[in-house]
Amino acid sequence: MTIFFMDLQQYLKERWYLYQSSHDEIFKKLEQGNEKFYVGFDPTADSLHMWNFIGFMTAVQLMLKGNKYYALVGWATGMVWDPGWKDAERVFLDEATLAKNVAAIGNQFTTILNRLSENTWKKMDFEIVNNLDFYEWVSYLDFLREVGKYHTVNQMISKDTVKTRIEDPSKSISYTEFSYMLLQWFDYYYLHKNMGVNLQMWGQDQWGNLVTGIELIRKKTEDETYCFTWPLITDASGKKFWKSEWNALFLDKNKTSPYAIFQYFMNTEDADIERYLKLLTLLDLEEIREILSEHQQSPELRLWQKKLAYEVVKIIHGKVDADFAGKISEFLFWDSDKLEILTWLSQEELRAFAIEIWFLEYASQNLFELFTQSGLEKSGGSTRQSIQSSALFLNEEKITDTNYDFSNDFIDNKFLLLRKWKKNYRLIIKK
Repeated sequence: MTIFFMDLQQYLKERWYLYQSSHDEIFKKLEQGNEKFYVGFDPTADSLHMWNFIGFMTAVQLMLKGNKYYALVGWATGMVWDPGWKDAERVFLDEATLAKNVAAIGNQFTTILNRLSENTWKKMDFEIVNNLDFYEWVSYLDFLREVGKYHTVNQMISKDTVKTRIEDPSKSISYTEFSYMLLQWFDYYYLHKNMGVNLQMWGQDQWGNLVTGIELIRKKTEDETYCFTWPLITDASGKKFWKSEWNALFLDKNKTSPYAIFQYFMNTEDADIERYLKLLTLLDLEEIREILSEHQQSPELRLWQKKLAYEVVKIIHGKVDADFAGKISEFLFWDSDKLEILTWLSQEELRAFAIEIWFLEYASQNLFELFTQSGLEKSGGSTRQSIQSSALFLNEEKITDTNYDFSNDFIDNKFLLLRKWKKNYRLIIKK
């Protein structure tokens, strides 16, 4: 559990949650607790991804101080799409897909936050809200009168995300996307008026929209409300940290496995580790300093990366999945007793483990077929040559006989472990 030993504003800056804010006064209010705030997510997929996780962790920090989080899942804004920094108009999702995505994201929020409540012994006070409810009874004409009249087109096209799409002849923006910001401003107004929300948070690229939402509330109610942003995070090379080499990192284990997230952070450069530990975990700052000190003494052990990977997966998926992802990583990349690790796995864990490192189901194949069908070898000829070169192993024993009978070598009558050279593994699983 995080211990606050500096004022909240300083603390949020120290942990990379704060880039800029409309008023310093809000941090004194948040420090006292009982404030209401929101961060919104559009249901563009049926899972949040690692970029969303930054906003999620920012919200967690405020909930730990006793403030209430309104997790806005934007069905209505999802129907319109944020122009963002895209080059061209995006394809709209149908209502059935949006409904599925909204439900899935709501379940993710609830599962993760309830688990955090148990692990931190702190109540995570939150409520899932769907902005479709805000607009269900609002006519188009009423919306223009309630929101549109308070903002000029000049003001709207000055937003950087819109300006780039208008000025470049090769790009375009539809009126629908152009109207997105009106919905975003109304969201804040509605939450403030009906639920007492006084703070909106988002990434730094949304600063202009956040400030304009405050202006709308002030014009319509004369109330003072607030906003702040977290910084856009890139790694040491300038690449967006939340994307792997092959795709976005999703928080749904069916889209991105816990091990894939674990291994992504295991590959983090030393230059990024301190920032990520502060931003993406609930470790105390003092504990982070101790980890950094230990790492500097033995950087080859990658203690920073192991701790970061474990803590991130534990928050998203829980301790069991974090432990399991750690076992896979240890198996693949560290000098450990491979067979002992596998022997301790349950049948379900063994199957999950096999999927991560690649596997083949046993169907009476001979030795050569095992190596070729598993992808470790291209042909029978290459298999024979690798055996002669002492490159192939079965259950960590070197294969020297091309006619070797392995029928009695299945460990616990469940699996065989194949290896080529030092790091290329395959599991052979009995059906």
